[in-house]
Amino acid sequence: MSESRDTIQFVLNDKIVTVDFNAHPELKPTTTVLNYLRSFPFHKGVKEGCAEGDCGACTVVIAENQEGKLRYKTIDSCLVFLPMIHGKQLITVESLADKDVLHPVQQEMVNHNGSQCGYCTPGIVMSLFGLYKNHHKPEREVIEDALTGNLCRCTGYKPIIKAAEHACSCMDTDKFKLHEKKICNLLDEINRDRSPLEIETSAQKYYKPLKLADALAIRNKFPCALIISGATDSALRQTKKHEILSEILDISDVSELKYFVEDQQGYKIGAGLSLENLKSLSVEKLPAIHQTLKIFGSLQIRNLATLGGNIGSASPIGDMLPLMLAYKAKVKLQSVTFDRTIRMDEFIKGYRSTNLRPNELISAVHIPKPEPGTIIRSYKVSKRKDLDISTVSGGFSLRLENGTVKEIILAFGGMADMPKRATDTEKHLVGKPWTRPNVEYAMKILAGEFSPLSDARAGSEYRNLVARNLLLKFYAETTSGL
Repeated sequence: MSESRDTIQFVLNDKIVTVDFNAHPELKPTTTVLNYLRSFPFHKGVKEGCAEGDCGACTVVIAENQEGKLRYKTIDSCLVFLPMIHGKQLITVESLADKDVLHPVQQEMVNHNGSQCGYCTPGIVMSLFGLYKNHHKPEREVIEDALTGNLCRCTGYKPIIKAAEHACSCMDTDKFKLHEKKICNLLDEINRDRSPLEIETSAQKYYKPLKLADALAIRNKFPCALIISGATDSALRQTKKHEILSEILDISDVSELKYFVEDQQGYKIGAGLSLENLKSLSVEKLPAIHQTLKIFGSLQIRNLATLGGNIGSASPIGDMLPLMLAYKAKVKLQSVTFDRTIRMDEFIKGYRSTNLRPNELISAVHIPKPEPGTIIRSYKVSKRKDLDISTVSGGFSLRLENGTVKEIILAFGGMADMPKRATDTEKHLVGKPWTRPNVEYAMKILAGEFSPLSDARAGSEYRNLVARNLLLKFYAETTSGL
């Protein structure tokens, strides 16, 4: 393993900031970017509204150097630990104006009266800044997606959307564009050293490798360390449950885990690829994944969250898991000495329990190309369309031959202690004509396959009803064009 370091560096206010956790005992490796910023007198614009990535009041933007160009991403700073921004530029609302001249997104918010109480406004402005840096004259859908992770209880969103439309119609000539080369050089200076970070305080150990070989070596040496990539789930253990996370392995910057490759057999997706990148790459190749990710969290969440993290959490209500079962996905697990690839239904063993061994990391997900004519759909039922946890979800796959079911997969989330296929219902339908009477009879079988819990989101009876109706909806959608 490479020689390690124990300090982090990032760019803030156009200067390199170095954080030595041993020299600053008030800071922990798991101090969030939100709390770090609010410890300074001139960075109070970032706010804590929910501490779980729902409200967007804590939105900031990070920039990374990609081949001499800065790539900007909005993130929820309440979910991001300080070492996660090592080697990046951190941009806050205080940094946007050029001396006394407001940034275009700020000026348009003023012009269109986009703010009232002002609590959420800095986060909204930062989301608009991220939109401004990534899109010129965006469609209404793109603007709304950029704002999905920002809740405003005062204005409604019409003036904010108008502000976005006008600001993003301007050419990108702000001060960040003018200083891009300088910032890239600063980031290069930081990132020249690719040795892993090993931060140890009296209560915590935080390991951050930048290369896969180092990540596997650290995993082998510290098998009990909590693995994080986007940390959008794990961070809640600290921010909401106030746990002390004693040992962490942060693989968020292992570039070898961030890829999307197509070959004749299928698609290989690196476990560290962000869900936002996967959303963009899957539009034509894996459309059901794209549709699922359109209503997965928010842009701030998708910029952090990864496919490997969503699978590794093994949540019974994880949005991607039923769909991965429908796609017949396999998980590649890697250690220092060997790697293995197993089916998704073999990987998940129970409630938040997986087949991952203590010395392994999830390195990739392999999705075979569906047989010609296969129809794959995903469904999510929740109280809100956007930024909500599934009550019931479904990932369904169907292949017909002369109107008869040749193969069918009906995978559900929220119906058991883990994502699960309705195998009895599937067996009943295989070999039978794909007709409404047969589907309605299958719905009766489906009613007896699961015994879901009643909780704050829904009762058991409701969940069973939703699952049956999703099967009927799938039938209706797959026959509407026949």
